[in-house]
Amino acid sequence: SGPRTDFGATDPWVLDRVKATLKNGLNIGGKNYAVEFLLKDNQSDPNQTNVVAKELILSEKCDLVLTNDGENIAGAADELADARGVPLISTLSPWEAWFFGRHGSPDKGFPFTFHCCIGAGDVFNLYATMWNTVKTNKVVGSMYMDSPAGRGFSDPQHGLPPVLKKYDYKEVPTGFFQLNNDDFSNQIATLKSGGASIITGTCYPSHFTTFWNQAAQAGLKPDVVTIAGPFLFPSGIEALGDRGDGMSTEVLWNPHLPYHSSLTGQSAQQLADEYEKSTGKQWTAPLGISHSLWEVGIGALKAAAEPKNNKSVRDSIASLNIDTVLGPLYFGKSPIKSVAVQPLTGGQWRKAKSGPYKFDLLIVNSGTADVKPDAEFQLLSQLS
Repeated sequence: SGPRTDFGATDPWVLDRVKATLKNGLNIGGKNYAVEFLLKDNQSDPNQTNVVAKELILSEKCDLVLTNDGENIAGAADELADARGVPLISTLSPWEAWFFGRHGSPDKGFPFTFHCCIGAGDVFNLYATMWNTVKTNKVVGSMYMDSPAGRGFSDPQHGLPPVLKKYDYKEVPTGFFQLNNDDFSNQIATLKSGGASIITGTCYPSHFTTFWNQAAQAGLKPDVVTIAGPFLFPSGIEALGDRGDGMSTEVLWNPHLPYHSSLTGQSAQQLADEYEKSTGKQWTAPLGISHSLWEVGIGALKAAAEPKNNKSVRDSIASLNIDTVLGPLYFGKSPIKSVAVQPLTGGQWRKAKSGPYKFDLLIVNSGTADVKPDAEFQLLSQLS
């Protein structure tokens, strides 16, 4: 719950399916293990994350901890898991922010904590290659929420700025805004005066809805809007009404991807279809991510020599190379120990030509995944 609630919206649904899959236990090495599940809410808050981590690690003595809030886990909670020797796997935060924010060394990794997600560097290059396919003035306005991801994206040495320079884009930075901000007039004024035709950065859906409404009132009409965070979810686009047409984003998961679940055998499309049929809601990227996190966790338990031994499970995760509904997640083959880098594509929301939902997320750039785009990337003015 909390500001990141969209990232966890599918978790209960996915957990119900995992429970059903493992209702007869988990057979490992000829022995059957009953599996107990404990679900906790961190409220999108770092302090509450530490509280529930302590409950799971110290009080409940869990054999394995999984979380899709890689942003808030990357602190005292991860340190506790490492110190107590409890395997923990996280996702949904660019791996660089999780890894280097904890001062990780690629050749060493961490004792018991692991992470699988996209790379921010891959996102930056994806954005630039999408923008390069359309004609703009190559002036990029940036705005970042004050968070680990926002600071990682804006880093002058390792973030988006050096990639913009590489591709001859001029940046008009507006700085950081606080998570509770609801007035973007200063940012909008800076973007307008700087002549930004492309807007990028990081924020949550609620931030962008407020910004986009205020931008319309101020007459700001960019050619391209590609922002990390708000366009991962159908709800973030629907909140914009017709003006959501053409928003672009990195695609963390999409039913069009040619991958299958190692747990259920379902294709990405079949998983999305089941979710939509049973909930009446449109698929959303965290559906595939949450499902794949369970695939990684259960895959590691199955491959462990002793699934009730924490060091054995830790070693199993470290050497795991698994193909999931999200795509290949390879820890063993990764050049960064403790990290599996997720494949990534670029997408653009378009008004649906048919079907029950107003918008479809089309793949417009193959990125780092072996997929064929559904459509060409277009300027907002071409779609309006």
